[in-house]
Amino acid sequence: MTWLAEASRTVTTESTPHAVGAVGYPSLFLLVFLGALVPVVPTGALVSSAAVVAVHRTAPFALALVFLTASSAAFLGDIALYWLGRRGLRSKNGSRWLEAIRSRAPEERLAQARGKLTEHGIAVLVLSRLVPAGRIPVMLACLMAQWPLRRFARGNLPACLAWAATYQVIGILGGSLFSEPWEGVVVAVALTVVVSAAPGVWRRVRAAG
Repeated sequence: MTWLAEASRTVTTESTPHAVGAVGYPSLFLLVFLGALVPVVPTGALVSSAAVVAVHRTAPFALALVFLTASSAAFLGDIALYWLGRRGLRSKNGSRWLEAIRSRAPEERLAQARGKLTEHGIAVLVLSRLVPAGRIPVMLACLMAQWPLRRFARGNLPACLAWAATYQVIGILGGSLFSEPWEGVVVAVALTVVVSAAPGVWRRVRAAG
């Protein structure tokens, strides 16, 4: 844990605003963008950790930049993945991106997503990013329903804004409880793990009961 503490002190006490902007925000953008394309990167934890650092820099402008960076990266990553999925649907041989989306959307979850999408439309897309493991099944349901890219983008924009705001609030809460940034980062990451794991644990408990 010592290395994490030292890294946090370096970011919060030694880095200049120019250095943070030149390195931190582009890195956050790239990682969140890649996390949208390849849903194995813990993007929620990244946003929460970045918010912790911004809180300890006591710079409201830094928090605004974290929010704008994370939400825009998530939005553009989702749009890119949806475009690749649509391209795969039109291709006779499909595509590895479409197969990757399908592999992360179990049939049961996909059926639920398609039913909710038919009943509630864009509202389901907005909520899908706030539900752990809910984004990909809903995105695939939109692809199967042949939503045009523009319609998907209209629903996905508020979804990404709400997602970035939620995980930033988790980071702000974690960062405000401790004097050392690394402590806030640990708490923020722990909270995001709990939030992500809770629905799966609840489903297992219900199935066992």
